Amino acid sequence: LFTLRFLALGARVAAWDINAEGLDLLKKEYENQESDAEEQRLFTYVCDISSPSEIVEAAGRTLADLSVVDIVLNNAGVVSGDWIEQLSDASIERTFAVNTLAPIRIAKAFLPSMISVGGGHFATVASAGGYVGTPRLSDYCASKSAVISFDESLRLEMKRRKIPITTTLISPYYIDSEMFSGVKTRFGWLLPILTPDRVVDRAIHAIYKGKPRLIMPWFVYTTFLCRVLPVGWFDAITTFFGVTRSMDGFVGHSSPSSSSGFVDAQGASSGEEMGPTGED
Repeated sequence: LFTLRFLALGARVAAWDINAEGLDLLKKEYENQESDAEEQRLFTYVCDISSPSEIVEAAGRTLADLSVVDIVLNNAGVVSGDWIEQLSDASIERTFAVNTLAPIRIAKAFLPSMISVGGGHFATVASAGGYVGTPRLSDYCASKSAVISFDESLRLEMKRRKIPITTTLISPYYIDSEMFSGVKTRFGWLLPILTPDRVVDRAIHAIYKGKPRLIMPWFVYTTFLCRVLPVGWFDAITTFFGVTRSMDGFVGHSSPSSSSGFVDAQGASSGEEMGPTGED
């Protein structure tokens, strides 16, 4: 969805994904919509973003094809969705490799070129889970908290050095996709399960408007106020609103899948992978 929206806006897009079949399907969908395209605007690369060397290689190929990248969108994520003692070391490491380390490494790969041309933008899809810990999401929430802090540090680092590179942090509640299949919400009017179209449309609007932060829905903002309450009160509030039981019906992906993106020299989008249980 991100890739197709950026393309519709006239951007050139470099999509990274661990899943070659997923990239082929993306190309076919784009070609069905743009039969009379005068120039190539969609570039695809198979890349496992948990691998530092593959990130460096894919970044080099992307810059060779696009010359410059104006927007980098870190959209890939993986979730295991299990009690902490049942998580394998491999799944924990994979969660952090994809959700946290990859955005940092991708930023390192593209920052030099952005600095040289005098501007750029990094957009990162985090999660409301980065603000509130949730049972059966211990590693996922921790990885998203880390990437939230990374976005803030990167933003302030660019300002401190007077480098015109900006960031947008996108933190949605659960999205109605296979990644979080089976999750529930107690009060849908306050904490609705979000539709992919709504999240993508609002995120792209925030990116092009240069907004530093997008949190969906608005009720998630109350977590900042709740943090000043005693811990027992905070726990009681999250339990009352059903957050602590939201993963009780979690199913997730039954097999690996994928999606993600970079927006190019006129807009780019980076694609990534789907994990063993669930991923966006």
